[in-house]
Amino acid sequence: MTTTDVTQPVEMTPVMDETGTLLSTLDRIRRTFAWKCGGLSDEQLRQRLEPSKITLGWLLKHLAFCEDHYFTAVLAGNGYPDVWVRYGPDEEGWDWKTEAEDTADGLMELWEGAVARSRRSIAEALGKNGMDTLATNPEWQLEANARRYVADMIEEYARHTGHADLIRESIDGLVGEDPRDGE
Repeated sequence: MTTTDVTQPVEMTPVMDETGTLLSTLDRIRRTFAWKCGGLSDEQLRQRLEPSKITLGWLLKHLAFCEDHYFTAVLAGNGYPDVWVRYGPDEEGWDWKTEAEDTADGLMELWEGAVARSRRSIAEALGKNGMDTLATNPEWQLEANARRYVADMIEEYARHTGHADLIRESIDGLVGEDPRDGE
């Protein structure tokens, strides 16, 4: 797996403020997720753990889209990046239908790009009014603060990193909560 800032160890000190705690928690679970998906072939990213249809490739694409949805489109108000045009995310089930077209490198780049955009969007929002920055989510037709969007992404990653853990173990036996240095 390529080493990027997403895969670097995350500093979590025993005493942190709210923003530091939330963002460090999000980055730590992103790092664990990247470790579970990294270093695999195209074929391995398409492997399923029966009876589920979920694959690591699908999880990479799904979480990349969630990153861009919550942080780039909703929180920052910048709309969806052009990278999503080729997938047609307005079509029901698009993420399942396009999975076979994707490569391991392409999926990791898609996800890492979404994480980088999210970090910029979060930093921009925090510069406005901290975690109290408000943005309207069109799906909910409600305004929510940055705190809520970050918490929702932590929840999304927690759920899917658990899936990734089981799928990865079934592929090559890799288990654990945090990658060791150099992994």
